[in-house]
Amino acid sequence: MAATNINRVILTGNLTRDPELRSLPSGTAVCSLRVACNTRRKDASGEWVDKPNYFDVTVWGKQGENCAQYLSKGRPVAVDGRLEWREWEAQDGSGKRQAVEIVADSVQFLGGRDDAGTGNGFSAKSDVPVDEKDFAPSAAPGGGAPGGSTGDDDIPF
Repeated sequence: MAATNINRVILTGNLTRDPELRSLPSGTAVCSLRVACNTRRKDASGEWVDKPNYFDVTVWGKQGENCAQYLSKGRPVAVDGRLEWREWEAQDGSGKRQAVEIVADSVQFLGGRDDAGTGNGFSAKSDVPVDEKDFAPSAAPGGGAPGGSTGDDDIPF
């Protein structure tokens, strides 16, 4: 029996910039977030230090619209999703580029609207479920999957 693949990411952190909302030609909303999440480790002197990690997150559909409307730089969020690798040709012709990003299944808004960076409690939650049709090949121009290599103009970020 073959092992089952698991591709799941859960993280909490703070937005490093305001959300960026775009729409594909099909009308599907796509929101780009960047989340900073610290990892604690001991340095050479034995002191605990935080190492920041930065993650690009894509949120599709109505949930993406909610993120763009209610989130802003500094707000704490919890993201549950999957990793997605993509590759494309650089616009300047210098070769292929690649990236790994998080495609969110759900985004929870942590803290209050004025609590950027505190992360205490839930004040709002994006309860809108992600519809599987948002990930269907027909959702992206050219019949490719969203985030696929259908051309630089179609990359949702």
